[in-house]
Amino acid sequence: MHDTTVLLIELGAVILGLGLVGRFAGRIGLSPIPLYLLGGLAFGQGGLFPLTASEEFIEVGAEIGVILLLLLLGLEYSASELVTSLKTQYPSGIVDFALNAVPGAVAALLLGWGPVAAVALAGVTWISSSGVIAKVLTDLGRLGNKETPVILGVLVIEDLSMALYLPLLTALVAGLGLAGTSVAMLVAVGTVGIVLLVALRFGRHISRAVSSNTPEMLLLVVLGLTLLIAGIAAKLQVSAAVGAFLVGIALSGETAENARSLLTPLRDLFAAVFFVFFGLNTDPSQIPPVLLPALILAVVTAVTKVLTGWYAAGRAGVGGKGRLRAGGALVARGEFSIVIAGLAASADSRITPLATAYVMIMVIFGPLTARWTEPAVRRLKGAADARRTRRDTVAQESAPPPAEVVPDPVSGGSHTS
Repeated sequence: MHDTTVLLIELGAVILGLGLVGRFAGRIGLSPIPLYLLGGLAFGQGGLFPLTASEEFIEVGAEIGVILLLLLLGLEYSASELVTSLKTQYPSGIVDFALNAVPGAVAALLLGWGPVAAVALAGVTWISSSGVIAKVLTDLGRLGNKETPVILGVLVIEDLSMALYLPLLTALVAGLGLAGTSVAMLVAVGTVGIVLLVALRFGRHISRAVSSNTPEMLLLVVLGLTLLIAGIAAKLQVSAAVGAFLVGIALSGETAENARSLLTPLRDLFAAVFFVFFGLNTDPSQIPPVLLPALILAVVTAVTKVLTGWYAAGRAGVGGKGRLRAGGALVARGEFSIVIAGLAASADSRITPLATAYVMIMVIFGPLTARWTEPAVRRLKGAADARRTRRDTVAQESAPPPAEVVPDPVSGGSHTS
C-alpha cells in the first residue's frame, strides 16, 4: 500500500482514538492525559500495534504540541501580572521549589542516574499541572474562593521559572559544559528580562501590530511568529518552548484573547499528539520495574505540595480549611512534567518510564486530593478530638473521689475522712 495511504490510515486511527478516549475521560471526570499516555504505550515500541508510517509526522506534531502548550500558557498572563506575582509570591515560590524539586533530585541520585537526570527529575516533581488544576477548580466551583488567587500565584511563579529552568536543562542535556551552560542561562535571563520590559512598555503596540480583524490572518501571523521565534530560541540553546512562552507574554489585551480562542483547539490536538508520542517512545516493559519508585515519589511529593499550599495560603491570611484546599489543589502534575522528561530522554532514557508512571499516578491522584484533602483532615481531627474527649471522660470517672472534710467537735477544727 502507498506510504501516504498508510500514513492517513494510521494518523486517522490515532486521532479518532484520542477523541474517543478523551470523551470517555470527560464522562468519568478524569483528565485524558493518562489515557493518551496509555495509548502511546499501546502503539509504540513493544506495544500491541506499532506505528510505522506516521511516526515521523507524530514526532513533528509533538514538537508543535509543546510549542503551543507554552504559547497558550504565555497568553494567559500579561507582563504586569507576572511581575506582580514575582514580587508578592516569590517566598512561596522558593518554598515550592525546595519542597518539591529536592525529592525528585534525591530520587535520581539514589537510583544512580547522575546530575543531569537529577536536574530533570527535579523538574518533573516540581512543576504542577496548570491545565489540570484550572479544570479541577472550575469543576469544584472554587474559582471565587479566597485561596484560589494563592494557587494561581504559585502556578504563575512555576510557569515563569520554566523560562529559566528549560534553558538550563537543554544546555545540560546538550553537554555544553559549565561555560556553555552559563552562557545559555545568561541568554535566557537576559531574554526574559528584555521581553518583560518590552511587553510592559510596548505591549499594546506589539499587540496592535499583530492584531487583525480577520481570524485567519491573526491565526497565521501568531502561529508563524511563534514557530519562527521558537526555532531561533532552539538554535540559541534557549529552548523552543521558552521562545513560544515569551511570544505569548508579549501579546496582551484583545489580541491575546482572540489568539487564545483560535489556537486552543490546535493546542488541544497537538498536545494530545505530544502525549501519544511520549508514550510511543516508552517501552511498556520498562514501566512495572519503576512503579514502586514512582508511587513512593508520588506520595512524598503529594505531601510536599500540600505543605506548599498550606504555607502560601497562610502568608495570604487564609484560614486552615482554605490552606488545606490550596495544598490539595496543587498536587496534580501533568503536561510540563512530560515536557521536561521528553527533553531529558536523550540524555538518560531511564527517566522516561519513571516520569510516565509518575505522571499517570499524579494526574489521577491530583483531582482526588483537591477534593478530599480538607474533608479528610477535618474528619481525622474530629476523630482525634473525640478520642481525646473519651479519654478525659474515662480518666475523670476512674479517678478516686475527693476526700470528704468532717468538722472536729473537740477542737472545733476539721479533718478529712
